[in-house]
Amino acid sequence: MSDPAHPESQDLADQVDRAVQAAELADMDAGLGPFDRAVNKIVEVLGVAVLATILSLVFLNALGRYTGSFILIWGDEIVISLLPWLGMLGMFLSVRRRQIIRIDFFVEKLPAAPRVAINFMASILAAATFVYLAMASFDLMKFFGNDRTIYLQIRKGWFMSALVIGPILAALAYLLMAWEQVRRRTGR
Repeated sequence: MSDPAHPESQDLADQVDRAVQAAELADMDAGLGPFDRAVNKIVEVLGVAVLATILSLVFLNALGRYTGSFILIWGDEIVISLLPWLGMLGMFLSVRRRQIIRIDFFVEKLPAAPRVAINFMASILAAATFVYLAMASFDLMKFFGNDRTIYLQIRKGWFMSALVIGPILAALAYLLMAWEQVRRRTGR
């Protein structure tokens, strides 16, 4: 809403709108090498496929429920089972693109040497946290992974493996970040 008494507020709002639009439409993988771009594209395609499957099944069940009095009862089973994969694919991609939520305000105010050290330690700590999560999830998967889904009789371990694979990949992405920080710092 523009305020005629304060035209500068409209200018600022327009600048913010343009900046947000530019950020949303920017190539998230700009500046990456072919291998990194390919990995990100594969993860994107897998994420879109999982999301499309989930949305299709939910839509078909809603349509069937309200128009034909039928449901794909096994569809709900697939939707619930695919949600961990959707979350882990998104998490892995956000780590690789350095879009994971973090607070940089104070770190960015520091001189280069402490900033690099803090970022390095943060990457190592994040990797260790994800390794711990993968280990805990693996224990959970060992305990419940042989259980089967009710309707399709698929082992739950197939779906629960997302809780192991996702954190391992995220830990590797953080370790790669730490390695890149050291490499940039040493000039190698």
